[in-house]
Amino acid sequence: MTAGTQPKISFQNVTRRFGEGDKSFLALDRLNLDIADGEFVTVVGPSGCGKSTAMNIAAGLTDASDGKVLVDGRSVSGPGPERGVIFQQYALFPWLTVRQNVEFGLRIKGMPRAERRRVSDHFIDLVGLKDFADALPKTLSGGMKQRCAIARAYAVNPTMLLMDEPFGALDALTRVNMQDQLLDTWSRERRTVIFITHDVDEAVYLANRVIVMAARPGRLHKIIPVDLPYPRTEEMRLSPEFAAIRNQVWHAVYHQKPQVEAKH
Repeated sequence: MTAGTQPKISFQNVTRRFGEGDKSFLALDRLNLDIADGEFVTVVGPSGCGKSTAMNIAAGLTDASDGKVLVDGRSVSGPGPERGVIFQQYALFPWLTVRQNVEFGLRIKGMPRAERRRVSDHFIDLVGLKDFADALPKTLSGGMKQRCAIARAYAVNPTMLLMDEPFGALDALTRVNMQDQLLDTWSRERRTVIFITHDVDEAVYLANRVIVMAARPGRLHKIIPVDLPYPRTEEMRLSPEFAAIRNQVWHAVYHQKPQVEAKH
């Protein structure tokens, strides 16, 4: 990020403690992180390192116990349309078609029908579901459902996507295809993306930077830049350069020294 440029999102000493007294649990401990506008970052770390907690605070779904998250310089105090959230569970309305799901947020905003149709057509086509616009979710594969969820998130024109293990439930081939689909969409739209994953290869393949979290209490452990050009390709996955970065991330995730939670 260029010196003097305001970050798109900034975590400033973000701490989150659950419970009270002796039974309390420190999930996040003074997380500080700036992410630039249009940047694609992935977040990895051991189970229980606070990845999802940090994202939920950024999404406005959970409050920080201390510290704050700023989006475009403004403090997050709840959910907002500038932040699209996509979870591992597709969270589609089963009684609505693909188009109706994509248009749901637009209807809530009061957008006229003709404009809704234009916007939904654009994003349905963008994620490759043009031939399934009138299909119900039960007729779609897992990857298609997730593409629908991504189109719905994009349609309300967020400036940022917060994605929590969105491909975690997919088979390996579908997962790879979805990674390429997401990068293709990102390259054209250039929204800021925070993408949580347990898959080190996925983290390296997608990101400008990989954020490695330390576990218990969750805190920033290491930031690893991914100096590989876009578009990312299958050949790149097999390159020595990719392997070197993957090994660096793997070591940062799985060879951390145990930490002791400070008493408060």
